[in-house]
Amino acid sequence: MTPAADDSASVRPFARRTGAMTRHRTTARGVSLLILTALAGAALVASPGAAPKPGLVDGKPIVFPLIGDYTYTNNYGDPRVNGSHAGIDIENVPWRTPVVAAEAGRIKWWTTSARAGCMLYLYGRSGTTYLYIHLNNDLTEKSEDSGGCKLGIAYALEDGAKVTAGEQIAYVGDSGDAEGNHHLHFEVHPNDGDDVSPFPYLNAAERLLFPARLGTSFSLGLRGVAVAAGAGSLELRATQVRWWPGGRWTPVVGERTVQLAVAPGAEVDSSLVAALESPARRALQTRAPQVVTAFTGVAKVTATALRGEPGALVATRVARPGGTMVVANPSTPPDEDPAGAITPSSTPIGDPGRRPSG
Repeated sequence: MTPAADDSASVRPFARRTGAMTRHRTTARGVSLLILTALAGAALVASPGAAPKPGLVDGKPIVFPLIGDYTYTNNYGDPRVNGSHAGIDIENVPWRTPVVAAEAGRIKWWTTSARAGCMLYLYGRSGTTYLYIHLNNDLTEKSEDSGGCKLGIAYALEDGAKVTAGEQIAYVGDSGDAEGNHHLHFEVHPNDGDDVSPFPYLNAAERLLFPARLGTSFSLGLRGVAVAAGAGSLELRATQVRWWPGGRWTPVVGERTVQLAVAPGAEVDSSLVAALESPARRALQTRAPQVVTAFTGVAKVTATALRGEPGALVATRVARPGGTMVVANPSTPPDEDPAGAITPSSTPIGDPGRRPSG
């Protein structure tokens, strides 16, 4: 899908919703047909040549296009002033929230649509094209439109850059006809063709812990309640995450449990030392939830780290407000090495090696 010169031909309408969707009465005959269709569908699913699960691309989930705990509804196809809604709006998202690549591929800026505002095409390695619309064009949260569709304002990467899945590519905003309503309009175009409902893709999507390019360096801050410790690890019920370079404290999806390896010689709050030095991991028994902030050392970005898989992140400092910091020597189970835990143990999320067409 190549953006056309004629804006009205290349971008579907993004105007506000105007009216309710048409409701259709179902007759008895219609009910019977629906039941037969459902039974046929069930038989198809049970057969060896059944269609793939909805929402997967090449048999795998995409990466959710935003970092953070943001919800959405199925507003694909809703009636709009100039036609039906071609994507899904992920609403109530803070200004300049990181927008990430749904899969590995190449990005293309698009800046001449009055309705879409600052817009980005992601040409995925699978052949699927994704559209990210209403990106930021402001210098402040006041929606003054003075930043433009530029690098560092709307876009996080140069036009034409190759990306890995989960890498930050843009910033949420309210450009185009979304003025005053910070959100992301997200579209899915299989085989670079017509739009389809993004709803099943978003439902199946991976929610990464933080955005980054595979193979680059990073460090994290994780804030939450310590729920278990021992055997060289600390388990947090995390509520916020921050990443370096860049980044800001961002809410995680729900209350996400993250199990970190604790490096030998790490600085930790004194209240956690005994548990961390225990040879077995056990639940922490406290009268009140103990909120701590764990900081990781600098490491290479891997697929397991982006997912926050157990042991993929290694803490070098764990602090508590008003607490006392001491050096800990956590007990490490046999045949385990916290420093080696950052080595990928599963298939990488994305590979920038092949340049996609488009």
